[in-house]
Amino acid sequence: MNDLVEFLRTHEEAFRSRNRLQSLYSDFRLQKTSNPDGYQANSQAWLRGLTAAARAGRLPPTTTTSERPSHVAFGSGEDLSRALNSTQWGRPLALGAVIQDALDKRDFVPLDDFLNSTKSVYAKTWIPSPWQLVSWGLKQVGVASLFGTSDKLSVGNFVVMANVEEAANAIIAKASQLDQSLTSRIFSRDLFESEFALVLDPTANTTDHPESALSSTDFTILLRYLSRDKPYLSFTSTTIKLKHPSETTPQPITQHDTDIANLRTLISALETQVNALTIRITTLDITAREAVAAKRTIQAKSALRSKKLAETTLHTRSATLSQLEETYTAIQSAADQVAIVSAMSASTAVLKSLHAEVGGTEGVEEVVDRLREEMENVDEVGRVINEANTGGQVDEEDVDEEFAAMEKVEREKREQEEVEKTKQKLAELEKVEGVREDKDKNEEGEMNKQFESTEQREVQMEGV
Repeated sequence: MNDLVEFLRTHEEAFRSRNRLQSLYSDFRLQKTSNPDGYQANSQAWLRGLTAAARAGRLPPTTTTSERPSHVAFGSGEDLSRALNSTQWGRPLALGAVIQDALDKRDFVPLDDFLNSTKSVYAKTWIPSPWQLVSWGLKQVGVASLFGTSDKLSVGNFVVMANVEEAANAIIAKASQLDQSLTSRIFSRDLFESEFALVLDPTANTTDHPESALSSTDFTILLRYLSRDKPYLSFTSTTIKLKHPSETTPQPITQHDTDIANLRTLISALETQVNALTIRITTLDITAREAVAAKRTIQAKSALRSKKLAETTLHTRSATLSQLEETYTAIQSAADQVAIVSAMSASTAVLKSLHAEVGGTEGVEEVVDRLREEMENVDEVGRVINEANTGGQVDEEDVDEEFAAMEKVEREKREQEEVEKTKQKLAELEKVEGVREDKDKNEEGEMNKQFESTEQREVQMEGV
């Protein structure tokens, strides 16, 4: 089975059903009038499938390049039709109509129009291609079927807008996690492509899966999108500068930016060379030791010579790299100082403006004097009002006398309550004492009775 067809059947639900596949590969263009819902369902299924396949790099590349497949664009024509050929269902008969629908809805955009337009693809004044103008005119006279539902697949290169938006958002998200200093936001084209090559598949490895990386065509499209449609960066043919989070629009590229980008590129290249030389020296050392152990003198000496040459080269490259890194660090410091001075200058301007608004120290003193005067006026008004109300003041002596009388009444009331409580306690004590005396009398009577009974028994005993 064709690899692309197998991909669609594996990743897209609509392509797994046998009956649905038969419908998707049939000429369902006639359903556009007889069964609009069915037509839209099939057209959308193809749009989702082509979008997913393009994102995975499974569609034919654009005809403008011979490199690996793109993830945000594809070439339409015989290669695409052949790639979608099924041994059971043949080629999709309505694919031309599907792509035309996507163009009409701006899900796909012709590559040349996308790259050459000076206006955003989201602008309502987007200039349609000549093909779209002709198609629209024919629809107006009732012969749209000649183009809108043609069974011929349009030949051309198309940008998949959903994938462009996803990749652009992924680049912005990753860039936001990087150092936001001026020098760190400047890239050469090579550094930029290396940094963001795997934004659509972060878990992939470019060595094992090079097809997962964005292609040069992808970056050309994304740079255009991120500078025009979603202003996040500015770029030239060699240099790219990201927008600072505090900026509303990206700043234009300067010669200083280009020089910094070249320096960063050179440092990156030297780091790669140093790593490669380090690995080579380790490998040659192992080879020489193994040759010595095996008594292969010629091979051992050859490996040692190569090792010495690599060590010399490594020393030179490392020294150069160290110098460039020192230079780059100095540039970073200078750029930071420029930013600090710029911020201080802006702050000075703000303070000066605010100071002018308050009128300087003289203006503040004048405001304070007026405020103090008005407060004194308020106090004066208060005193006048109090003097006007002196006739209604309360005599404090009368208040004290009435208060003393109330205290006396309250004190006598508490004393009376104490007397009553004392009487109640005495009555309770007398009651308890009376109960105790009755108990003692009863106990004494019982004892007397017991004594008399004992004497009577003794008398009876004597008589016997």
